[in-house]
Amino acid sequence: MLSRSCFNLLNLDDYLRPDRTRIPRVMTVPGIISDFENGGEAAYDAVSSANQERRIIVSNQLPVRVRCDAAAKRWCFDWDKDALALQLKDGFPNDVEVVFVGCLKADIDVSEQDAVALSLVENFRCFPVFLPAETQSKFYHGFCKHYLWPLFHYMLPLTPNNGLRFDRSLWQAYVSANKAFADAIMEVINPDEDYVWIHDYHLMVLPTFLRKRFHRIKLGFFLHSPFPSSEIYRTIPVRDEILRGLLNCDLIGFHTFDYARHFLSCCSRMLGLDYQSKRGYIGLDYYGRTVSIKILPVGIHMGQLESVISFDETAKKVMELKARFEGKIVMLGVDDMDLFKGISLKFLAMGHLLEEHPELRGKVVLVQIVNPVRSSGEDVQEVQNEIDNVANEVNSRYSEPGYEPIVFVNGPVSTQDKVAYCAISECCVVNAVRDGMNLVPYKYTVSRQGNLDLDKALGLDGSSRKSVIIVSEFIGCSPSLSGAIRVNPWNIDSVSNAMNLAITMPEVEKQMRHAKHYKYISSHDVAYWARSFDQDLERACREHYRKRFWGISFGLGFRVVALGPNFRKLAVEHIVSAYNKTNNRLILLDYDGTMMPQGLVDKSPSDEVIKVLNGLCNDPKNVVFIVSGRGKESLSKWFSPCEKLGLSAEHGYFTRWSKDSLWESCLLAMDFDWMKIALPVMEHYTEATDGSFIEQKESALVWHHQEADPDFGTWQAKELLDHLESVLANEPVVVKRGQHIVEVKPQGVSKGVVVDSLIATMRTRGKATDFVLCIGDDRSDEDMFESIARSVTNPSLPAIAEVFACTVGQKPSMAKYYLDDTSDVIKMLQGVASASGQLNKPALSQVSFEGPP
Repeated sequence: MLSRSCFNLLNLDDYLRPDRTRIPRVMTVPGIISDFENGGEAAYDAVSSANQERRIIVSNQLPVRVRCDAAAKRWCFDWDKDALALQLKDGFPNDVEVVFVGCLKADIDVSEQDAVALSLVENFRCFPVFLPAETQSKFYHGFCKHYLWPLFHYMLPLTPNNGLRFDRSLWQAYVSANKAFADAIMEVINPDEDYVWIHDYHLMVLPTFLRKRFHRIKLGFFLHSPFPSSEIYRTIPVRDEILRGLLNCDLIGFHTFDYARHFLSCCSRMLGLDYQSKRGYIGLDYYGRTVSIKILPVGIHMGQLESVISFDETAKKVMELKARFEGKIVMLGVDDMDLFKGISLKFLAMGHLLEEHPELRGKVVLVQIVNPVRSSGEDVQEVQNEIDNVANEVNSRYSEPGYEPIVFVNGPVSTQDKVAYCAISECCVVNAVRDGMNLVPYKYTVSRQGNLDLDKALGLDGSSRKSVIIVSEFIGCSPSLSGAIRVNPWNIDSVSNAMNLAITMPEVEKQMRHAKHYKYISSHDVAYWARSFDQDLERACREHYRKRFWGISFGLGFRVVALGPNFRKLAVEHIVSAYNKTNNRLILLDYDGTMMPQGLVDKSPSDEVIKVLNGLCNDPKNVVFIVSGRGKESLSKWFSPCEKLGLSAEHGYFTRWSKDSLWESCLLAMDFDWMKIALPVMEHYTEATDGSFIEQKESALVWHHQEADPDFGTWQAKELLDHLESVLANEPVVVKRGQHIVEVKPQGVSKGVVVDSLIATMRTRGKATDFVLCIGDDRSDEDMFESIARSVTNPSLPAIAEVFACTVGQKPSMAKYYLDDTSDVIKMLQGVASASGQLNKPALSQVSFEGPP
């Protein structure tokens, strides 16, 4: 039977067909595929209909609850309605089918896994991933919870109490688990049509496994934790593997701009990638693919919460709690039991409040709901002990008969009970020192909005709904809550003052803040979040079938290069035939990055380069030019052995046709007074930017910042560009920003103008060009490629029979060909020179084509 990869290869023509159908994945009857080709579609399991869109939601855990029915000796499942993976379905169109891939919250014996998987697929559209117990422990409790999670929350493992240090075996378990997820997805996916949405830091290298198998896969990722600053992230020994894993997605989502900014900074500092913002979208150019960045905080499921609020039992619970805390002002905290939630700091602030305001003793109560821990270890126990000690100290100091300032409610606590606590609380305190998002303030606000039954239970008239939120500035929901009291959780005085302000705030102010929050939260719910991400994912994948994808590298360094449909590698055999049958050839070569590798300190050409250039120049049918941004003095010195070689310096401002020719300027009457204006400005930025320097040419000034701090250098380059454009607005110059440079040069000077001039000069001398070979590697060379393309398509000009425009490196370009590196360029030129038998001939003393006098 053909493998899945063979099937895809045999159906490449189907990629662009709008009526293509889904490849069936699962069969429910025995037989051979061919037995069911005619009218046998019913034999396939209806995981999805032939034309129905699908979203594959991948998370560490499936959105189902698991319990073992001991009497029936079987596993039972039902939906976990609190799971975000399930709630986001509301944001998808009704005709979209959603399937889930993830682990179960139970240890299923190997002998039962097939039956469990079948039940989950048939009843829940869930595809479970079963990991061996040891792998699961090392993957989740080891690498995820005790290494990545603390580090992503800004805690470096400097001591054993601050998380685990990097352990290669834990990393291998993480990779193995991600590969197991990839294998499970392979059993489900139709890569031509399905969209895959991966969630959170547990699966950050999963995109690499998927992209390696299906280059055109439509892949999104959302990180629900913070992304640390580059100073923290760069400590991870496998930092590049994780970054490249995320970059194998089409869309990457973050809760806040800070998290996205840190990610982009890491890509810049560690991988040398730059990003651009176009029409409101942030995009990273990664080997010809645009990786989009999405910034949107997740919301809550309004319908589910409002349903709980409407229960009669909720109103009864509210009445009970109201009676229990009669005459008290209740402040509420709902947190997980972990070291980043700042619970002990919150308790210290409560103690400080009662100490500074004796009149509040006996009146103010802080109810702290603590959710069950998600992991175990000495660090969790240490946090528990600290919280207990602080709470006991505050309670022992300020308790009175019938009054306890800090009330613990240990979880698990039902959503219904949490809603009831929210309903009676005047203030919600979220004091985490670091948290990805935290939806407690959102749920608190909606619970305070209530309904008629809750209003009756609370004795409200329905028009006086109010709430106050104290929120840490270090959590993801903080930017969205513009009416909250933002605090630094480490500043005990500040948090205490915020508590006092929340208590004493005028009622009208509380109502206005509540209304502002409720309007935002109700309109930016989980459905809005999912719908927005889904739409952006579709937009990010629109160009997939208009490009060709090439896989490069191995292991977790794998990535794909996206190329135009007609973009292919240039080989000698492609051009030899055209080369031999043409008579007026123009060969244009960039130098840095094309003839000479960028990383070398000594930029002078090697003997091999000189030899191949002389070989090309020896053919009387050739006009060969080096077209470079370098100055004429350097080029003259380096290429003095090449008597017939033409040189174009400073991007075409100076040109000479051979060693014996004079240098000509494209603008003889150019006024360079503008340099007196631009140079002091550049010197100011050079002094302020460590690692930058100025390159002063005869016709241009270039500010380089490749050795400066990547972020600061980029920032300064933008500022310098604006500054120069302002002061040179009335001067005949162009200010351009390139890769790690800002350049000021005369108007009308570019490599493209050089090409136009050379072609026109050859035509006027009776040698109309019939063959062009142009090779370059950077943005300035794109001007040459564009000029050549314009000349070819201009009906008023003589047609050029053979054109070979070639860029160095697999990347988007105006050129139709590419070569991998400078060594490929030299080999290709050697092959061309050998084709005409000129490579080993001695250089001629006379030039074959003189330029204009």
